[in-house]
Amino acid sequence: LHSQPNSDIPFTNWSFDQSDQLFARQYLVERLQREGAQVGLTLVFVWNRNTDKLRESVAEELILHNLPDFTDRGADVIVEVCHPKIVKDFGVQFLSKAHFLVGSPSALSDPQLNQELRQAAEHHGRTLYIPSGALWGGQDILRLNDSGSLKALFIRMSKHPSCFRLTGDVLSDWTEDEGRRVLFSGSVAELCPVAPNNVNTMAAAAIAAGTLGFAGVQGEIVSDTALSDYHVVEVEVTGANGFTVHTVRRNPAKLGAVTGSATYNSFWSSLLVCKGHGGRVYLC
Repeated sequence: LHSQPNSDIPFTNWSFDQSDQLFARQYLVERLQREGAQVGLTLVFVWNRNTDKLRESVAEELILHNLPDFTDRGADVIVEVCHPKIVKDFGVQFLSKAHFLVGSPSALSDPQLNQELRQAAEHHGRTLYIPSGALWGGQDILRLNDSGSLKALFIRMSKHPSCFRLTGDVLSDWTEDEGRRVLFSGSVAELCPVAPNNVNTMAAAAIAAGTLGFAGVQGEIVSDTALSDYHVVEVEVTGANGFTVHTVRRNPAKLGAVTGSATYNSFWSSLLVCKGHGGRVYLC
């Protein structure tokens, strides 16, 4: 592991899982290997549940076979784009050694885990980074929340049914000609366990809207067979004295893709912010 002179961005570790996350891993690792030196980033290890999926794009010495051995690699920032279970099982350990960029913030819908991660960040002086992802206006929501003026927040995510990864058999019976179907409408706290891979945008919003929290922010996921080329994210913010904002984001996405293509660029931009912001949660 060799540091780069005058680098003010710490070493970075990427960890990944299978399926749609494979594309995220390929994008991020390739971009890191291509541009990392320019921005002071050095890849120190990559972990994947199936290491065979790494060998075509990652040098053997960078492959971590056992995730608990991450402490041997000396990463300053750990980046997770796997699954909420990794955040639950290793998040506190990660924060004891490094800043932690959580690509699956839906994990924080668990109140106990949320509290444990915040306490670990504060105790160790590490930053728990939450990427904005496909959330448009996250910093504005945060400022409204911090001013005490945020009254309500609603987010609707609409996608082609092939783009959802839901627990149970909620969407097992969809057909190409069915059109639009509301799959769930309620609090983001209730929604996250139903669609942990699909609602990270809502989770980031719930973290920005701290006074409302996961239980207070409302979310809705919609299956729409007409959306073959993009995902739609709608955000409705209500403030004091009749203040409202309604944004609509169309994020290009292929059929079957959990993550829209523009979100990868957003995630990279979030990483560049991770220079250490003290022992706290930080939306980036």
